[in-house]
Amino acid sequence: MLRAAEKFFHEQIPITRAMGLRVIANDEHGFTVEAPVALNSNHLRTAFGGSINAVATLAAYGFLWLELDDPSAHVVVAESAIRFLRPVRESIHAVCLKPATTKLEAFRARFAQTGKARIELRVRVLEAGQTAAEFDGTFVARRA
Repeated sequence: MLRAAEKFFHEQIPITRAMGLRVIANDEHGFTVEAPVALNSNHLRTAFGGSINAVATLAAYGFLWLELDDPSAHVVVAESAIRFLRPVRESIHAVCLKPATTKLEAFRARFAQTGKARIELRVRVLEAGQTAAEFDGTFVARRA
């Protein structure tokens, strides 16, 4: 399942290959992706803010892609915000936190009934066990 998600990213969102994006986990904590700073650095040799934002967005996107498990579903980000708290020096490690069960169930039910649903997701970008960035996004899924 993780390899399928990574393959989907690399085939459907080509920039993920250049970023070195890898899917790491999908467990009780959430969906985790990472990308090396070496391929996503700025002039200070820390992670470029745009890359941090992209990796965080992809963590949330991947979470929904796996949750829906529906080839006819199109997922898009409708709105997002990110707060940068500290530099990222080695790897952009982003974890999309699982939303409350009630929110996820309501999202799934609405998608099943209407073919369209939205949900708010939170992603934490970690560096050496500390939060380096916080991303909040509203994502919309629509059946094609």
